[in-house]
Amino acid sequence: MPPVTSFPPPCVPLAGLDAALCARGFAILSAADVATLAGVAQEDLRALEPSWDELRQDDYLKDGGRYRKRRHACFIVEGATLAQVPHRRHWQPVEYNALHGGMERWFEPIDVSTLAQPAWAKLLLALAGACSARMPVAKWHVEAHQFRIDTADGLGRPTPEGAHRDGVDFVAVLLVGRHGIKGGETRVFDASGPDGQRFTLSEPWSLMLLDDARVIHESTPIQPVGDYGYRDTLVVTFRASAFLGDD
Repeated sequence: MPPVTSFPPPCVPLAGLDAALCARGFAILSAADVATLAGVAQEDLRALEPSWDELRQDDYLKDGGRYRKRRHACFIVEGATLAQVPHRRHWQPVEYNALHGGMERWFEPIDVSTLAQPAWAKLLLALAGACSARMPVAKWHVEAHQFRIDTADGLGRPTPEGAHRDGVDFVAVLLVGRHGIKGGETRVFDASGPDGQRFTLSEPWSLMLLDDARVIHESTPIQPVGDYGYRDTLVVTFRASAFLGDD
C-alpha cells in the first residue's frame, strides 16, 4: 500500500494573519511567529509542555473510548487584562456538537502551576488581540482546553463529533506535539459551501486560528507507529456575548 500523502500547512507570515483570516476564514502561523505574536521566546512556550503529562481522563466520551485526556479553564479578557473565572462547566448545544452537545461536562481544571507560567497569559492575550483585530469587542469569554489524544485503544479520535463548529466567534488550535503517530490530518471547510483544505500540523506550537462562523473543522484519527503514540493540543475559544450556555 502506498504511503499516505501528508500536506504541509499553508502558513502565512505574522503580518498577513488578519488578511488571511479575513480572506479564507482561517490562518496558520509557524511556531516562531506564534512566539513573536505572544512576545515570548519559543523556550517559554515549550516550558508549558510537561503539564500535558498530567492531564486527566475524559469520562464523557459517548463512544466508550479511553483515548482522550484533558483539562479546562475559563477566563475573561478585557483589553490587556486576563482574569480567570471560577471553575465552571463546559457546555455546547447539540447544534454544534451532535455527539456531546447538551451535556454539562465538568473537566479537571488546568493546574495552577501551568497558569503561572510566564507564557500562558501572554499567549492568551495575544490570541485575544488577534481576534479583536478582526472583530473589536470590549470583552472576550475564553475557554482553554488542554488535550491529549492517545492510541491506548489502538485508534485515537481528535474530533469524534466529526466536522463541526464550536459555537463561538474564534477558535485557536495550537499543536503542542506529535509523538509516535500517523494520521491526525486537519481539515477545514467552508461552512456554507463545498470548498476545503487539508493539511497536517506537525510543528510544535504552530497555530491554526479559525473564524468559527465561516468554517467547520475536524482532525482525522491517529494510529500508533509503534506500540503507543499521542497528539497534544491546546484549544482556546473566544466568544464575545457570554460563555456558551449562559445566554
